[in-house]
Amino acid sequence: MPSILVRDLDPTTIKRLKAQAARNGRSLQAEAKAIIERGAQEKTIAELQRQAKAFSKRFEGRKMTDTVRLIREDRRR
Repeated sequence: MPSILVRDLDPTTIKRLKAQAARNGRSLQAEAKAIIERGAQEKTIAELQRQAKAFSKRFEGRKMTDTVRLIREDRRR
């Protein structure tokens, strides 16, 4: 499995990572790996835009209820 080496990290960063790792019951290396893997799984702007467009398309042509009007009516009661 490929490896990476991160040099010149600030001592405060290492200290905070160690504390975070301890809270999560992991080693420093396992914590860094989890953070990197989680970051690499984040969607790109283009992916998010495609997902939003697909979601919007599901509701295309539907008449939506004016929720503001409904809330105002409910508050007047």
